[in-house]
Amino acid sequence: MPPDDIVSPELARELCAFSFATGRQAGVLISRVGQVEFVLVGDHRSLMIPPLGQYRAAAGGRLKGLRLVHTHLAGEDLSEDDLMDLLFLRLDLMSMVKMDESGLPTRLYTAHLIPQAVEGRNWVFLPPEAPSRQSHPCRELIAALEDEFARYRPAREVDRGKDRAILLSVTTAQRSKAQESMDELVELARSDEVVVLDTVVQRRDRINPKWIMGKGKLGEIMLSALRLNANLLIFDQELNPSQIRSITDHTELRVIDRTQLILDIFARRALSREGKLQIEMAQLKYMLPRLTTRDDALSRLTGGIGGRGPGETKLEIDRRRVRERIHRLEKVLGEIEKDRNRRRDRRGRTGIPVISIVGYTNAGKSTLLNSLTKSRVLTEDRLFATLDPKSARLRFPRDTEALVTDTVGFIRNLPPELFSAFRATLDELQDAHVLLHVIDAGDPDFEERIRAVESILEELGVAGKPRIRVLNKEDLVPDKDRPRTLCRRLDAVSVSALDERTFQPLLQKMEAAVRRTGAGRAAGGRGGLP
Repeated sequence: MPPDDIVSPELARELCAFSFATGRQAGVLISRVGQVEFVLVGDHRSLMIPPLGQYRAAAGGRLKGLRLVHTHLAGEDLSEDDLMDLLFLRLDLMSMVKMDESGLPTRLYTAHLIPQAVEGRNWVFLPPEAPSRQSHPCRELIAALEDEFARYRPAREVDRGKDRAILLSVTTAQRSKAQESMDELVELARSDEVVVLDTVVQRRDRINPKWIMGKGKLGEIMLSALRLNANLLIFDQELNPSQIRSITDHTELRVIDRTQLILDIFARRALSREGKLQIEMAQLKYMLPRLTTRDDALSRLTGGIGGRGPGETKLEIDRRRVRERIHRLEKVLGEIEKDRNRRRDRRGRTGIPVISIVGYTNAGKSTLLNSLTKSRVLTEDRLFATLDPKSARLRFPRDTEALVTDTVGFIRNLPPELFSAFRATLDELQDAHVLLHVIDAGDPDFEERIRAVESILEELGVAGKPRIRVLNKEDLVPDKDRPRTLCRRLDAVSVSALDERTFQPLLQKMEAAVRRTGAGRAAGGRGGLP
């Protein structure tokens, strides 16, 4: 049909004739070149729009590149559901054809989105007109809309190829606590190389069990996503399968939660074979209960001769394959754990004491390990920069030595799937003679992070081991008296992991703690600080 027409007069007549004859709403989804991409038939009250995820948005545009033209049977105007579909699916236009008592089209009603809400509405209505006398050239109208949305945030080359996300937190906690958690979510997104376009913190007395937030608020966020050209929503709270389905069924954006974000960071950063296997298993265990979308169109016979019915659906096959893969991973990781236990036994027979560095992620654990032992572990100023545990020997001034190990960083509300996957690695702490708890001295939320670390140590059953608290990054604290005050309050030692001149009190405390365990032995002349 002519691309300059919202709908051709001939197609409008056919839609109305069909609806009049069947008593059902009918509609078409039309591309910008005038091609009918989908034909929809509903009941007397509504239409069901199919998933449009496979239909890519128009190149370089915010809008979907499709407009919906449909009929109403009772002479009603565009409904609230029509307008929500316009917003959530990012359609170019939402149009409805009214018909008279004989089934002939009378008026065409059209709405489109606008970048900024006016009087609480995210859309405007065009003046109704006869389908045969359309005064708004469709291509010009949509191009003008795209330009208007683009003016609010021109596409930047630095964003290309990266996910562009809006971060959301819906909580019943105090707003200050919610903001602290949101700040950490921003850092997690940055660590995963996600471009953060906006953050939204909403405090509610009660969490909406279906949408997390109200549908109206979700509509505002969808408009913001359209304006900012976002393609991803990241929730700070863990979403259950039904909540993810409720949101994704009504939007064309991908939706993930904090757990999925952390899993993705781990998958990106794991380097060792064991680490990669652990992350894969954690991801599969997280995914398994969320494989809930049944697609009967993909049903097929799989039982061979004698099979009855449609056989297994693709969903059931996916679930079975995931379970089989988890079972294989558990066997492989079990063998790796046996090898690790044998190495631990050999290490235990040498009598070398073990000092394990623990702490919140990005507190500077790997930097401290490098400086203490002259190692070259990767260090970056981002969360979970290193995941694979590292070990190196340290020689103390009094010719005793110890093995210093760096563990994966902790984080509050550590996802259960991750905790389970890394349980074997974290069990290395069981063999530690001394724990070195590294704390970021400049972190305003350091006390909450200390509690998070101690909670995980308690869960691992190692909270009773000798522990040395180390306040790191003293050089970044503006108030130079603050580290000394905190050291007295926390019974800690203050250092800068980048300045070996600050290590002497720490080394003395570490050596004294090792000697108290009775595990020290003479140095063998390898590695470490002189």
